[in-house]
Amino acid sequence: MRYLVSSDLHYGLAQLDWIAEQASEFDAVILAGDHLDVAGHADVNAQIAMLTAYLGSLAGTTTTIANSGNHDLTARREHGEKAAVWLDHIDERVATDGAATLVGTDLISVCAWWEGPVTQSQLEAQLCEQAEQRPEVGYWIWVYHSPPDESPTSWSGKRHYGDDVLNRLIAEHHPDIVLTGHVHESPFHPDGSWHDRIGRTLVCNAGRQLGPVPAHLIIDTEAGNVMWWSFEGSETIPLRRTDIDV
Repeated sequence: MRYLVSSDLHYGLAQLDWIAEQASEFDAVILAGDHLDVAGHADVNAQIAMLTAYLGSLAGTTTTIANSGNHDLTARREHGEKAAVWLDHIDERVATDGAATLVGTDLISVCAWWEGPVTQSQLEAQLCEQAEQRPEVGYWIWVYHSPPDESPTSWSGKRHYGDDVLNRLIAEHHPDIVLTGHVHESPFHPDGSWHDRIGRTLVCNAGRQLGPVPAHLIIDTEAGNVMWWSFEGSETIPLRRTDIDV
């Protein structure tokens, strides 16, 4: 399988167009949160309408996976916690928060951004349930907007902005790959990185850059590697560790 992965596009129309142009070359496109630009000039409802149409169109080209980030929370659910409720109403072919979708032999768990105990509990229950579906052949991949805490993938250049709950969940379930975003600067600072390994788990954060082409990852499970690309260059590493028994 070949995956095109990016995050934190923040309603960047040129970057969204670039993703759409590349989509047919991949088995799936994964957009790991922060689709909206809540601090921008465009009306949020207009952004939601455009992104709803965009994701639906993308799903007509290839498998499309889009989870929520902190900028995507536009309403509250009945329990009172903020959520990306608009993702509930997009094309049903798009895998969003809470979903588990198979791409070839890979299982992809799509994780919501959580800001309270109810959503956190739902996320933990989701991953416990989906652990039972873990493929014997293929990869178990999580799409989780925040990177883990105390990881180079969460380093802003001044401090870590990671999610320590994710650290605990990785230690509990040992997914093969976790695809994140949120901390835009991590790949571009000393002591930061676009990748980290926590035991058997590979964590990736492509970061964010301005311009017509987003910073992105290309995962190739047949070749067994992942490439990171940005205007600063590119780098390729193996998907699995070779120095431990996996």
